[in-house]
Amino acid sequence: MEEPWDFEFLSRIADSCLSFLSEFVDDWLANDMRVSIFKILLSWLIFSLIAIHFAWKIYGNTVNDMYYRQGTGQNGGTPDTAPHLSGWEGKEGDALKTHRD
Repeated sequence: MEEPWDFEFLSRIADSCLSFLSEFVDDWLANDMRVSIFKILLSWLIFSLIAIHFAWKIYGNTVNDMYYRQGTGQNGGTPDTAPHLSGWEGKEGDALKTHRD
């Protein structure tokens, strides 16, 4: 049976991660157009996530209260059945309606 986590396997993973990071740092420090675009997009993503976080922190309870149905019943304030509708059944005195050409 093989050993599940061999030291050689872990050292290969560490070497590949280190080489990836060193290449990434080299590319990051270069003044290349794709690196500039990546920096702009990354900063936009981080800024958007921070803005969403603070907006939710400030307005989250208000938004939650707007869409939370209060009361009792099936879905909060929604009653289980409508009292004025009897479902598929018609009134007892009504004849069944048929299609006429």
